Amino acid sequence: MPDPAPCLTDTEEGRRLSAVEAEGWHRWGPYLSERQWGTVREDYSAGGTAWEYLPHDHARSRAYRWGEDGIAGFSDDRQLWCLALALWNGRDPILKERMFGLTNGEGNHGEDVKELWWYLDGTPTHSYMRMLYKYPHAAFPYADLVAENGRRKGQNRPEYEIAETGVFEGGRYHDVTVEYAKAAPDDVLMRVTIVNRGPEAADLHVLPHVFARNTWSWGWESWEPEPPRPLLRLTETGAVEATRGRSPPLRFAALQPAEFLFCENETNARRLFGTPGPAHPKDAINDRVVEGRHDAVNPLAEGTKCAAWTRLTVPAGGVAVLRFRLSPAASPDERDPAAFDAVMARRLAEADAFYAALQRDVTDPDARLVQRQALAGMLWSKQFYHFDVRRWLTGDPAQPAPPEVRRHGRDSDWTHLNNADIVSMPDKWEYPWYAAWDLAFHCVTFALIDPAFAKGQLILLTREWYMHPNGQLPAYEWAFGDVNPPVHAWAALRVYRMDQAMTGRPDRAFLERVFHKLMLNFTWWVNRKDAGDRNVFQGGFLGLDNIGIFDRSAQLPTGGTLDQADGTAWMAMYSLNLMRIALELAVEDPVYEDIATKFFEHFLTIAEAMTHVGGNGTGLWDETDEFYYDVLSLPDGRQVPLRVRSLVGLIPLCAVEVLDDDLAKRFPAFARRARWLLTHRPDLAAQVSRWEEPGRGNRVLLSLLRRHRMKALLRRMLDETEFLSPHGVRSVSKAHEAAPFRFPWDGQTFEVDYEPAESTTAVFGGNSNWRGPIWLPINYLLVEALTEFGRFYGPEFKIECPAGSGHYLTLPEIADELSTRLTRLVLRGPDGRRPVLGDDPLFQDDPHFRDHVPFHEYFHGETGAGLGAAHQTGWTGLLALLLQPRRTVSGGQVPAPPEA
Repeated sequence: MPDPAPCLTDTEEGRRLSAVEAEGWHRWGPYLSERQWGTVREDYSAGGTAWEYLPHDHARSRAYRWGEDGIAGFSDDRQLWCLALALWNGRDPILKERMFGLTNGEGNHGEDVKELWWYLDGTPTHSYMRMLYKYPHAAFPYADLVAENGRRKGQNRPEYEIAETGVFEGGRYHDVTVEYAKAAPDDVLMRVTIVNRGPEAADLHVLPHVFARNTWSWGWESWEPEPPRPLLRLTETGAVEATRGRSPPLRFAALQPAEFLFCENETNARRLFGTPGPAHPKDAINDRVVEGRHDAVNPLAEGTKCAAWTRLTVPAGGVAVLRFRLSPAASPDERDPAAFDAVMARRLAEADAFYAALQRDVTDPDARLVQRQALAGMLWSKQFYHFDVRRWLTGDPAQPAPPEVRRHGRDSDWTHLNNADIVSMPDKWEYPWYAAWDLAFHCVTFALIDPAFAKGQLILLTREWYMHPNGQLPAYEWAFGDVNPPVHAWAALRVYRMDQAMTGRPDRAFLERVFHKLMLNFTWWVNRKDAGDRNVFQGGFLGLDNIGIFDRSAQLPTGGTLDQADGTAWMAMYSLNLMRIALELAVEDPVYEDIATKFFEHFLTIAEAMTHVGGNGTGLWDETDEFYYDVLSLPDGRQVPLRVRSLVGLIPLCAVEVLDDDLAKRFPAFARRARWLLTHRPDLAAQVSRWEEPGRGNRVLLSLLRRHRMKALLRRMLDETEFLSPHGVRSVSKAHEAAPFRFPWDGQTFEVDYEPAESTTAVFGGNSNWRGPIWLPINYLLVEALTEFGRFYGPEFKIECPAGSGHYLTLPEIADELSTRLTRLVLRGPDGRRPVLGDDPLFQDDPHFRDHVPFHEYFHGETGAGLGAAHQTGWTGLLALLLQPRRTVSGGQVPAPPEA
């Protein structure tokens, strides 16, 4: 009888994960940003113009203050030493050291990267990683991309992308695959494989870079003695020795002939500012290779930045393989290509075994390919994020002081924030900074393969060097004080359950640790975002930038306040999540039953307020339209529903929790107090689905929606002429295409219509784009909500899906149907096409493109074509969960690896 297939934790990679803290396998990883230029943390301007202060043209010449960037970058977890790839095709005006893209002001719909690369594989410990970059033979079309997008700016036209420039026609490009494998935790192997896809031979210069992050140009803290300057120097063995402070020295070696070039990772002040500077600055390697200036690099073969330069002529269809190794200097100097490739093969085989265990019940080969690439994108999008806001505002000892106005400008009330950690990024080029609610979704996906990392990330954001003393979680570096939807508790509960499903052990210590901090955050919401103390909330954008008629994060042109259906529903959901966490902790400590009761009461008062808005009679639910709307509370006391049918009105579906029929037995104090509250406060009890509405067994349903309201919302959501597209739920009802919502005020008319792709209205920012596209985070929450409702109502309760079709499904079946439509975005259909790839035959038909899947920020509401950031694996990585079968655990169902 064959041995049973191993479970995930029994694979070699799974065993490494279990021992990762002891053995240091996470110490090295893909922690470089793909764009450090144009970020807030590098911006020292008076006006906060980050894109203009340090543009792409300066990036090759200016030393960064807070981090580093590069192509296919790898570094240690403090980013002291960095490894990245540079290329030159002999035609470009500059060395290709980093990905190029347009700034927010240059792009037709905001910032937009203009390169082609894909993350293809990776393991949680980064023992094996692989990505692919496509580099044209022709000169990179920098000027063309800027000029044509400038001509399209402000027009209802799509962005001009690099594939449209013609540089990939006829296969005239190199496929450059970069692989990393670790022979040991600190022994990093880098293999670069170049394939010439064109019909003629083509030159290519390959220059892996090793460099020290510049920490010495800014002056050391007064209490810290200045350490020795880092040094890279060529040794007699033909390898480069890297020394830095007390860290063990490293050795960087090429396993084939290479010329080593050295310079300093310091600003070229002469080029940028016309002032004296170092003799061999940061861009010296560029000047040596591209301009042929032999004097540009250091003749002493030492510095803080070096490159191993290899010149190749790759024949048509030919392949070249280059190997490099960064290892402890004390280890044997092993440069045998066969032994090198054996390590690579072993780590790849271990990665295959890891994913075979994860995907044992995923039968479709294409689904396995897509899921593995989605998870690879998550793993590649980790980044060392360093930002000390206090020092950023006041300036560095060795540099000129920033403009005084900055002390009262952006993020000036976040001086406690001092980050220097590995953090999951939404996207390392377009969004190379964490965002609080994005990160929550990332963690749920990470929990499928690395729950320890997921738990660590959720805790990290609540630590005192992230969370504000007042309890607010940091939003993102452009405005840490902005407000993101409060989904951290939801994520913590899901990660807890997924971790338990994988390991068989409930980590209540993690849950308790994060719970106490989230109670502070909940209190911040209650005290700061409930303007009238009515349990109705105003959160601003809450991630839905352009979905309403007003900029919800700015002062309203009408005066007054905007009572938000989504903000209030998020708080109802937050209450239920914290209540459920408290009950989980009460399994071992009955004291938490008291806290659970408190959050239960919060939920009921919020539900009551959504119906009556503080007792004034106008609710957020519109009985005529059978939909939730924001309500404009005017200074004269009038309340005006803003009848925009959008995700704002569907989010109340997500505030749902089912308590199992053993509630009274497991939590007698909670059950007793809850019944007392409902008996003595019938006004609260009447606002939610009945406490003991007939359902399967004696389960208890807590929801903002009675059965009637839930069915009414689902009729809208499942109507293909409104929200339901072939590829998921649209952000705005398609009904607004023919009937835009208009609101006249003081001689102006504010309007919302349906736009399936990028919004043509830039009033809320250059890349505000939520007028109709499909967006994964809310879609995923809706799938979960439907599954949870189904646990209560059972198989007898059915809804017509799609609306008007005459086809009735149970709620879990509708959740599956929505999941199928969402995964259809990226899976190959019967016609062989992937909707995400759009209509370009290069991406749909070319065998060297069609199976490399991008994970876009959002998707066209009709066609499913990918839009926005092309590597938004952070939240679109949720597709990996939708492709994973679910397992039943205490409290519901979660996507999880199969058991042994």
